[in-house]
Amino acid sequence: MTAISTLPGLGPAMESSFIKVGIPDAETLRDLGTDAAYERLLRDGLRPHFIPYYVIEMALQGRAWNDCRGQEKADLRIRFDRIKARVAEGRDIHRDAFEAMMDAIGVIER
Repeated sequence: MTAISTLPGLGPAMESSFIKVGIPDAETLRDLGTDAAYERLLRDGLRPHFIPYYVIEMALQGRAWNDCRGQEKADLRIRFDRIKARVAEGRDIHRDAFEAMMDAIGVIER
């Protein structure tokens, strides 16, 4: 088992987020791939943001996060937007609001 935080650009906070959604190590992350792994994070409540998405992709390729440019970055943005839309379609906004309220008052442990 290789720690996720050993991958370029992925630190302890990202590693902790992955562990929380059942991705305990770099090998599991590689097997799932960027899209499936990021979708798990979104379904767990991570707020969508393009930069962490492409940082994961670059890390899995063994590249620095800021190596992502041009057409490659544009293509990744299309993939990111599709994942974001897919997750949003499956969300019950009323349940999300209710859970956020319960979490705020300490009823739901995250």
